[in-house]
Amino acid sequence: MNYYLEVGVLSKDVEHYINRYLDAYLLVTKRINAQIRDSIASELTNDQYLILRLINGQELCTSTYLAESSAVGKSSITAIINRLVEAGMIERNRDEQDRRQVYLSMTDYGRTAFDAAEKQVQEVVSPYLLYFDEKDIEKFIMMFEQLGQLMQETGGKNS
Repeated sequence: MNYYLEVGVLSKDVEHYINRYLDAYLLVTKRINAQIRDSIASELTNDQYLILRLINGQELCTSTYLAESSAVGKSSITAIINRLVEAGMIERNRDEQDRRQVYLSMTDYGRTAFDAAEKQVQEVVSPYLLYFDEKDIEKFIMMFEQLGQLMQETGGKNS
């Protein structure tokens, strides 16, 4: 572990990097989220899009998985799931062997809405990628994925 983090004191360099990261993160996510929200507003909220994206990536998706993956409480996930079920975009399916287990899956309508939103998100993000070399894009994404993996392994805590 980094000595400065271990004793609770940040070096000026680390503090500078953290501030730069936070400034860039907040600017980028605020603007990208607003652009995504505006492009998919007719069908989905950003949170609903995220939930459909997570469901799409799982063969057997549970609300617990969604809560853990999106780092929000189960009650928040339940509210989003209920709205998506009411909109006809997802359905709940009980496990045949364990009726207590409920899996979530997209309906045909949900798949159509998700696919359209995916296309719109790509149209929002892809123009920004034109400003970078492919190797820089790959390096940035790899480092961001490594940060995400580290956070998953540590439970989001700096252990």
